[in-house]
Amino acid sequence: MHTVDRDQEPKREVEELPPFAHGMHRWFMWYVRRYLRRHFHALRLARGPAGAADRPTLGAEPVVFYSNHPGWWDPLVFLFLGQALHPGRMVYGPIDAAALGKYRFLERIGFLGIDPHSWRGSARFLRMARAAARRSDVIFWITAQGQFSDPRVRPLALRPGVGHAVAAMDHGLVVPLAVEYPFWNERFPEALAAFGPVMRVEDFPGRTADEWTTVLARELEATQDRLAAAALGRDPAAFTPLLRGRVGVGPAYDMIRRLKAWVRGERFDASHGGAADGAPR
Repeated sequence: MHTVDRDQEPKREVEELPPFAHGMHRWFMWYVRRYLRRHFHALRLARGPAGAADRPTLGAEPVVFYSNHPGWWDPLVFLFLGQALHPGRMVYGPIDAAALGKYRFLERIGFLGIDPHSWRGSARFLRMARAAARRSDVIFWITAQGQFSDPRVRPLALRPGVGHAVAAMDHGLVVPLAVEYPFWNERFPEALAAFGPVMRVEDFPGRTADEWTTVLARELEATQDRLAAAALGRDPAAFTPLLRGRVGVGPAYDMIRRLKAWVRGERFDASHGGAADGAPR
């Protein structure tokens, strides 16, 4: 009986992440910054609890950021945070394949089309997550709820694929990221974000996918609660400003306010609250 030496068997080809178009990414990020400035008062990162850092230190290892999914803005905010905080890394993440079909160029800058309602889509998500887990120059972001959800919904429910993706990692970092978009004192909303505690995968050998899903949900929910408390406080000092957007009520009304300030010899401040937040342009 003829036997085949296992060393001579063809090896299954390992799927890698799609190529990343750096030039197109630079152009798109220029657009993203302008677009966020146009639609938000500011983008702010919550300060860490008890003097802890407000952002994770990544080092040179695989990284997964997983987040809640409050709205349409989430992917753009993730792209901005990736470039602003970790410019040496490419940002990859899954997005509904039907939505991606309308903007095909996004496939070249890290967006991965996934059908969330099929086994084939689930399988591709896990293949892409494994590919990202072999890279130290990538941030793999996941909107872990899988659908738009109000940030106040409790208990938090995550898609099971998130736990499977983390359980398949040999090593690396997993970081919860909470986002929400409340209105404070200005015409335009705030874009607020907060990172939770970094979890190192190799510190938990043998943890199952279901166990990971439970832990990930608990840590993300705690991070959302901390961000919600800071948002309710409406105190810019509780945040690190990363991007300054628009202020003012409207062109006509702001012109009248500007004239009044000029007559009084005062410096015109277009913000409704009357205090600059120090956010960078």
